[in-house]
Amino acid sequence: MPVSVVRFNLVEPGATPASLAARYRAALEMAAYADEHGITTVQTEEHHGADNNWLPSPFAFAGAVFGATRRIAVTVSAVIGPLHDPLRLAEDIAVLDLLSGGRLVTVAGIGYRPEEYAQFDVDWKRRGRLQDELLETVLKAWTGEEFEYRGRTVRVTPRPFTEPHPLLLVGGSSKAAARRAARFGLPFFPSAHLPELEAYYKERLVEYGTEGWTMMPAAETPLLHLAEDPDRAWAEYGEHFLHEARTYASWQSGDIRSAVKSAATSVAELRAEGVYRILTPDECVAQGLDSLVLHPLAGGMPVEEGWRSLRLFAERVLPALGAEPGR
Repeated sequence: MPVSVVRFNLVEPGATPASLAARYRAALEMAAYADEHGITTVQTEEHHGADNNWLPSPFAFAGAVFGATRRIAVTVSAVIGPLHDPLRLAEDIAVLDLLSGGRLVTVAGIGYRPEEYAQFDVDWKRRGRLQDELLETVLKAWTGEEFEYRGRTVRVTPRPFTEPHPLLLVGGSSKAAARRAARFGLPFFPSAHLPELEAYYKERLVEYGTEGWTMMPAAETPLLHLAEDPDRAWAEYGEHFLHEARTYASWQSGDIRSAVKSAATSVAELRAEGVYRILTPDECVAQGLDSLVLHPLAGGMPVEEGWRSLRLFAERVLPALGAEPGR
């Protein structure tokens, strides 16, 4: 049975407060529906100051999802570590871990947009050192014991639910990220299918005498949308996928490696590329993917179309793959 993911970043170009509120409510209703139908994970992420209203507060959203669900995990992929106060982040994750009974997965990255650092007056050149401090701090904080932090003695309570601590992975596509994960004995989450970086991480585990594992995207990890008529869906909704693809492309420099990186400049190019795929339920089953990532509200997709995609996925794809509703 493949891993099944429903992804939300709540993008809506030109949104009004009312339309964005409706989108947020729909995402929570979709998460509850996904939970009832055996979908594995809700995935969300963090970006700041985006014109298209990209979600800036993934942990607030995760808390709402946990309140609406009973079983589904929420993966924050990724939190931009250096933009957060380490003690507050440790507290927030601990509380969410307790509320959810251990269903929160956090991927800590350092981001790739200097303008986000400028918004929070955080020095872009110090991002590596800040990430090291953050990881060291949260791991100490979750013990519930006193420790030294920036020249003073502190203690973070409450302790999380998960032992020895909530699931925390180090994300990235660089050797520096792999070294960081190995040094702290944390799992590594490459941002794309990068076997050579996984091998480097394993070598560093031996060097540091630590233990860890890799959660790496498969060679193919397309973002999916389900439709009875893909040609019509591309014609009517392709611009939403293209908007997201072009936004990503405008943010990522040439050395950033991502499972969803696209070079397309038109809907036709995007469709041919295969990063985003609109499939019938039968086509989706036939893909044989190890990980099925549904993106029902991509790029400001109309909510009703998002629901059509999610229902086709839950009611016709997952049963064919052996999923059990409600687990």
